[in-house]
This record gives sequence, C-alpha cells and structure tokens, in this order.
Amino acid sequence: MSNQNGADVNGLDNLITTFIGSGVMAEAMISGLLRNNILRPNQIVAADPLPERCESLQARFGIQTTTHNREAIRAADILILSIKPQVLDRVFADLGELGSLPKLVISIIAGASIAQISDGLGNPNVVRSMPNTPARIGQGITVWAAAESVPDLQRQQAQAILASFGQEVFVEDEHYLDMATALSGTGPAYVFMFMEAMIDAGVHLGFSRRIAEQLVIQTMRGSVEYAAQSHEHPAALRNQVTSPGGTSAEAIYHLEKGGLRTVLSRAVWAAYQRSVALGVGKKVAHEPRVARNPDALEGDR
Repeated sequence: MSNQNGADVNGLDNLITTFIGSGVMAEAMISGLLRNNILRPNQIVAADPLPERCESLQARFGIQTTTHNREAIRAADILILSIKPQVLDRVFADLGELGSLPKLVISIIAGASIAQISDGLGNPNVVRSMPNTPARIGQGITVWAAAESVPDLQRQQAQAILASFGQEVFVEDEHYLDMATALSGTGPAYVFMFMEAMIDAGVHLGFSRRIAEQLVIQTMRGSVEYAAQSHEHPAALRNQVTSPGGTSAEAIYHLEKGGLRTVLSRAVWAAYQRSVALGVGKKVAHEPRVARNPDALEGDR
C-alpha cells in the first residue's frame, strides 16, 4: 500500500495475494483492495472450482484466476482462505503443508481456529478474522486476531487488507472471534430479517411493497447514522421517540411482550455455539440470561 508520497507503507507493492475460495466475501475483499489501491489487479490471484466464477471475476476485476488451488498458491506471498468450514480439511489435503511460505495466511473461515489453520498448512503466521457482508460496499467491520508468531510487518499488512473494506477491530484473545461471528458476522442476517418483517407489516397496513421498502430502508439507514453520530446509548435514543401512552410506547409494549430481546439473545447465542462447533469442539457452558436494561448485567456474573 502506498501513501500520498508514493511510499510503500506496508510492503505490499510487490506481493502476490491469493484467495482460495472466491465467493461473496472474497469478491467483497477483492473489490475493496482494488478500490482503495491497496493492491493492483496483477497482484491478485483467485481460485475457485467453478470455471464460470473464475471468468466472472477476471472480467470484472482484471485479476488472475484458476480452478486449481495448488496453481494459485505457487507464487503467493499472502494467502487468504475464504472457503466454507465444511471443506477446510479437503483444502488442507489439496494444499499440503506450505511451511514458511506464504509469509502471511489470513483466514475468514467461521469457527476455524488459528491453531487449526496453522497445523493444517504447516505455517505459523496465521491471522484469523471475521468480516461481514457490508464489506461489499466498503461498510463492513472485521474482528481479527493474530498468532503470536506473526511478525509486526505482516500484522500491519493484515490490518491494511482488512481495513480496505470497512472498519477493523484487533483483539488479543482469539476467543472473541467466535463471539464476533455470532454478533457482527451473522448480524446482517438479523437486520435483514427485521427489515423484511417491517416491510411485510407495511404492506399489511396498505402500502405498496415499493413504498414500504423505501420507508423501511431509509428509516433503518437514518436511525443507524443518527445513532452513530449522537454517541448516545440506543436506550436513550429510543426514549426520545417514546412518549407516554403514544404509538411508540404501544408498539414497544408488544415487542417486549413477544420476547424480542429474549429471542434475539438466544439467536446470537445459538450462532455462537454453532461457530464453536464448527471449530475445535470447545464446550459452551450455559445460555446467558437476558437483561432488560444495559446496567442489569453489571452485578450478574
């Protein structure tokens, strides 16, 4: 990556980055890397088992593509694993032990631990990360952790890559990656489902679907931006629009009565358990209790 003076800040200018797996998230990452001039098209190689997918990516981005994993990693300095966890063992068998090359391995595989990736590839320099789908428009957020053996330069390179499609949050403890998978990685699905329910409610009221979608999407967009700029707790913002005996109070009463908080908390917890199960089989002790306000958990340990 070059700064305004043309200096190669993170040593990425002459490095080849290879993607194993070229699905939605890989495409989002490739788009962000090129859009932000972190890498050039001739520095990116993408591998995918579907020839038509390779042709599509090559036509859109001008990158190199292949259907063969071993061919893809032949000249890789940085390897990005963007595959489903269910095929990880197959990819390990296909790639074999890579040793000290590539210099950096970045995984976005849900549930797969740093140790699992490192052992499978025979490479100690592993960064584990969890992005989300808003990365496709440069509005994602990625939580990441690095093996202790990853050198400072490679950490900087990983940070530059992950920041190219949104915000990034580094954590020392890898355990937070399973939590991030359940909260921010899977989070867009919760938001989209809530939007879908609101749109359907608008249609039920009598709006056309087009107008209901417009109302809901802009309401969500404006509310999120307002919350981000206000720096107030969401509970305070909710209180601003909840008059005693008013329409918001009536609606919130039914949301609470229907167990919205409990259902959502259980859904996030279930996603967390699934992320753990996809990894090395760590056990989950219990389901968390749901608080009715942000301070209620302070003494509940």
